[in-house]
Amino acid sequence: WEEFDLHEVLSSCEEGIFSEFYIFKENLNELWEEFKQKFTIIEAAGGIVTNQKNEILFIFRNGKWDLPKGKVEEGESLSVTAAREVREECGISELTTGKYFGPTYHIYEFKGKEILKISHWFLMKSNQTDFTPQTEEGITEVAWKNRGEAMAALDNSYKNIRLLLTEFLGKNYE
Repeated sequence: WEEFDLHEVLSSCEEGIFSEFYIFKENLNELWEEFKQKFTIIEAAGGIVTNQKNEILFIFRNGKWDLPKGKVEEGESLSVTAAREVREECGISELTTGKYFGPTYHIYEFKGKEILKISHWFLMKSNQTDFTPQTEEGITEVAWKNRGEAMAALDNSYKNIRLLLTEFLGKNYE
């Protein structure tokens, strides 16, 4: 690690010099812990919300289609955070939280610090049709999308959301 310049590697990825990079170590858990020490960690949680029609609930935030999620508050469990954020961002009251689906990871720089945002995703159900977008968070629209509409929305989304929903749609969507 002494010769590993994370900032330089991440900058190279942002500039398109590298599209990805690999780090090898015998003990994967040890590597993960060492890797995380290079960052300020932000924990977040959100929901992959579906209805009876197998549509997925999307939010339109800051010009991109996204899923509702937000930062974990002190003393809050991941599942409680996920449900709270979906309720707040979508103005939803009818919501059932199901099983844990998995994490996504996002690296970015903020105020000169390298941030690793770990977002934890839960499967959720709702049949609510009236929404109140949380405009103070930059959310201008909340909408149910069927499989075709969801795939089209992913063209204007974030890479980690595309990866997450591609996995979800491949495994769970009928």
